[in-house]
Amino acid sequence: MKVRKFHTLSTLINAGKKIAEECDTVSFDLFDTLFIRRIHDPDLVKLPVARFIANLASEGGLNWSWNRVQRLRDTIEKEHRRETGKRFEDHEACYPKFMQETLEVIFGKTGREELLQRVTDYELAMETSMLVPRQEFVYWLEELKNQGKRIFIISDIYLPATHLERLVENLGLKEYVEAVISSADTFLAKASGKAYPLIQEKYNLDTSSWLHVGDNPISDGVRPVEFGIQSLIIHDSEEKRRKAIIKRQVNYSDGRPFWRGRALQQLMMPLEKENIPRDPLYVEGYNFFAPLISAFVQQIAERCRRLDIQKVFFLSREGWTFKQAWEEITPLLFPDGNLPDIEYLYVSRMALAGSSCAYRGLTKTNADIAFLPTGNRDFRDVCRIFGLDAEKLTPYLQSNKLALDTTLSHHHEGFIPENRLRFNELLEDDSFQDAIKAQVREANDALNLYLDDVGFFDQRDVALVDIGWLGTIQRFFHEAIEHREDKPRCHGFLFAATRGIPYPATPDNYVEGLVYDRNRFDLAGSTILYARDLFEEACRAPHPTLNGYRLTEKGFDLDFRRDDDEVGQAEQEQDKYYKPLQKGILDGAKRYGAASALLGYSFHDYKPWFNYLMTSKLAFPKASEVTLLRHRHHLDDFHGSNKPVAKHVSTQSHLWDRSRFSLLFNPFIRKRFFLRHIKDRLNE
Repeated sequence: MKVRKFHTLSTLINAGKKIAEECDTVSFDLFDTLFIRRIHDPDLVKLPVARFIANLASEGGLNWSWNRVQRLRDTIEKEHRRETGKRFEDHEACYPKFMQETLEVIFGKTGREELLQRVTDYELAMETSMLVPRQEFVYWLEELKNQGKRIFIISDIYLPATHLERLVENLGLKEYVEAVISSADTFLAKASGKAYPLIQEKYNLDTSSWLHVGDNPISDGVRPVEFGIQSLIIHDSEEKRRKAIIKRQVNYSDGRPFWRGRALQQLMMPLEKENIPRDPLYVEGYNFFAPLISAFVQQIAERCRRLDIQKVFFLSREGWTFKQAWEEITPLLFPDGNLPDIEYLYVSRMALAGSSCAYRGLTKTNADIAFLPTGNRDFRDVCRIFGLDAEKLTPYLQSNKLALDTTLSHHHEGFIPENRLRFNELLEDDSFQDAIKAQVREANDALNLYLDDVGFFDQRDVALVDIGWLGTIQRFFHEAIEHREDKPRCHGFLFAATRGIPYPATPDNYVEGLVYDRNRFDLAGSTILYARDLFEEACRAPHPTLNGYRLTEKGFDLDFRRDDDEVGQAEQEQDKYYKPLQKGILDGAKRYGAASALLGYSFHDYKPWFNYLMTSKLAFPKASEVTLLRHRHHLDDFHGSNKPVAKHVSTQSHLWDRSRFSLLFNPFIRKRFFLRHIKDRLNE
């Protein structure tokens, strides 16, 4: 009987189907046959487990680096194999036994069963994350099952059958298989050929009616043939090429940081049955947004662990996506569970603006923020933003020779600097400020009731996570609660901090941009400024904007924007359009968590790759990418409806606002915008 070797799955399966017609039993090797690995070296899965054990040791006050843990594991496993070799032909080891001994050396014998279970669960979770069923084999398994064939999985590995069964079940193949058999249970392996007689006897199989499929020419080829079993061997050159690529990228990443991001991207790639046609927006969410958002969230988790922050509040509508990304990436990245609690907080600039005036009044800085959008012109816009009754405040304006429609923004016709000076003098009028405080006090009370309800004031330190830009939301938020003695320290983590207006940072209240911060010169990171609206829309929660907080007889109520008017319908259309992109972000985040846990890297390791990714996608995009990703309906409640003078409209022009025709046929447009961008950054 001859061992038959095939170089593609299709040719092997076609041959196998013909042979299986005359067979009652078909057995399969597991790894690199039914399952392929995302990583080239299966031993790399051990490294995040070593980091997990080292973290647990550190929590117990024990000084163990992950390298030391890994060396200990390798030494004990090698000793177990040596001892096995004295009694059996196959030098096999059993994971529960050598891992139990490893943990006892590090932690002693107290609580060993629970500890072993935690480590085992994590190792199997990492194994699962790095395995992908080969779809053509899955179809064949289903066909064989329907034909009444007896199907077995046989593997030479240190994981016992109970552990392999969990992998098989996790990846959806358990229903097809009669039994999973591992050499770790008997120390009789396929490599020596001893496993086949054992299986034949235990399950009463006829070797003349038995087909075995695998990838090892000795264990899965020569040995079963010697025992009278027909054998087919897969020798997939494309799969070997893929492994060679990821091997090179991982090896390069040791000394060349750019390749750390490339290795990450390679490990995140969908393989086999995952690799199906997708919406182009899904692809952008998976490949571009997911790594950036996931690395941002990973940084937050690392910072919270370092600062001992026990609660994270995800703010604004973008926080919805950040929170979901957190839930996807943290189980594998931080298996020790030493993480803060998380909660999504319903806030917005508009909802917080009025509440921020309840004790401070309307500050000059906050008034300046109101006039940053070029669509805001006069005091009516200030009242709209801060929830004020303009008519009741008109007498105060008149006393300073101002009217509701007096132009207070230099972006508009009729602006006179003296009027803005008069307005600034009005802000120093205590009676005017008292009138404002009285109007917004109920909104502030309602906000504080809401925060009491979610346990905000029970914390000593909180992390406030927002997409960022000026940090306006956290500024308003802190001003609304700073009167309370039980307020926690607020650690603000922004996706990007543009800092157009200086933030009043104190040890108890600060903001920091993690992907980009204007306080750190970062030209590549600053390309986020090309398309800020895009990041907002990509991360936006599937609920209407929050308008404010209302006191009720029972306490408080959250007042959301209507979704049945023109603006609400436009938002729904926008949400529907970007839904595939958000799905891609969350699927990509799950793959990021597994890949980054295996590689052991975080944002700063990937930064050189992210620099390339952001610059190429945002500063030098293809016309098709801009057309696909550009927002359709971007709602900015702060922005009024007044039309600024032409010169201020022109200065707001951005690359991502240009037409598809211009992007296609103007050969220097990207370079011109990038040079202007560099100039702007240097002049900041």
